[in-house]
Amino acid sequence: MEEQMYQYYKLQAHPGFGAEMLDTLYEWFWWDKLWLPAELSWADLEDKEGRVYAKASHLYVTVPYAFGFLLVRYLFERWIATPLAVWAGIRHRVQLRAEHIPILELYYTTQSRNPLQADIIGLSKKSSLPVRQIERWFRRRRRQDHPGVLKKFREASWRFVFYLSAFIGGIIALYDKEWLYNTREVWTGYPKQSMLESQYWYYILEMSFYCCLLCSVAFDVKRKDFKEQIIHHLATLVLLSFSWCSNFIRIGTLVMLIHDASDVLLESAKLFNYAKWEKTSHGLFIVFAIVFFVTRLIIFPFWLIHCTWVYPVYYYPAFFGYYFFNAMLVVLLFLHIFWAYLILRMIRKFLFGTLTGDVRSDNEEEEGQETSPTEDDDIRQHKAFNGLTSDAANEKNGCFGLSPPGNALSKTMS
Repeated sequence: MEEQMYQYYKLQAHPGFGAEMLDTLYEWFWWDKLWLPAELSWADLEDKEGRVYAKASHLYVTVPYAFGFLLVRYLFERWIATPLAVWAGIRHRVQLRAEHIPILELYYTTQSRNPLQADIIGLSKKSSLPVRQIERWFRRRRRQDHPGVLKKFREASWRFVFYLSAFIGGIIALYDKEWLYNTREVWTGYPKQSMLESQYWYYILEMSFYCCLLCSVAFDVKRKDFKEQIIHHLATLVLLSFSWCSNFIRIGTLVMLIHDASDVLLESAKLFNYAKWEKTSHGLFIVFAIVFFVTRLIIFPFWLIHCTWVYPVYYYPAFFGYYFFNAMLVVLLFLHIFWAYLILRMIRKFLFGTLTGDVRSDNEEEEGQETSPTEDDDIRQHKAFNGLTSDAANEKNGCFGLSPPGNALSKTMS
């Protein structure tokens, strides 16, 4: 408290102290020795002699573009993806909601969605309900929160459209560039490499899309690798931002291209999986796995990281930005290895016929799992005991919601 009061009076006595601190931090953050080789400065990256360079201020536009992507996504899912899902036989069905029991609902929302047996016994004593009744309530409550196949289809279709567009755009932007075929050319003439208009839009749209993914992560389908996805999105944004400001744009475009290549196949395989075109889905997944291993575990480390780790020191001494950029690439490589492990697990289950769902998904009950007649009787008896009304039609049919195919595909990179 005394320290806070001291800082307060210090700021009152020196009104410009806070501004000076911000100025100092700003100057330190943009110190050219952190971002550029020792013999270079920001003056070397000013527009002149017909050359145009990337500016940090250009990145501000990604924020409104990200919200624009959210709007486009909403319209796409509503007017294109949903009718497409209906055409494919995927429809939204209203699930039977779990009966509102305050004690159980409080435990579900504040403690755990999967209570231990000892906790179930304790809840049984508090609520005067049978243990079996409580176990069944938690199963139904979890299914109630489980995302439907229609929601998954819409998300996958949106990502498929973007990744396909981005991959085609990347090919158009790079097919005639020498550094696509010879990675040594990435550093030829650095840093005096003028930014092309195609590179500008490729970067801005990709970064805006990843900002959009971060904004939508709260209401997207949540999976077991949720934390890894967040790390991946943040690492990608930091990597792209740094490469933009340091004029590492050539290598940045190559990194984006090889990542988009496998994502297109993954999302298309998931779409066919949700539509129950199993043979097509399995075939696409096998192609996806091959492309993933080739691009993420061979080309990425042995061509691209080799390009950023070995070749630059031929042109200038190593500096902080050199180590930082390569460290972020290694972070992405570790995430690739993690997702490759999940893919191998899924391939093993696929070969031995034990694949029943996405290995990244939470181990929830199947959405289409129905209650047995005995369970229905217990439910009706409990409601009658408490003087509660019921939806007779739902209870008669034992309808717990959708019966989608298991999502047999593991998302590798957003």
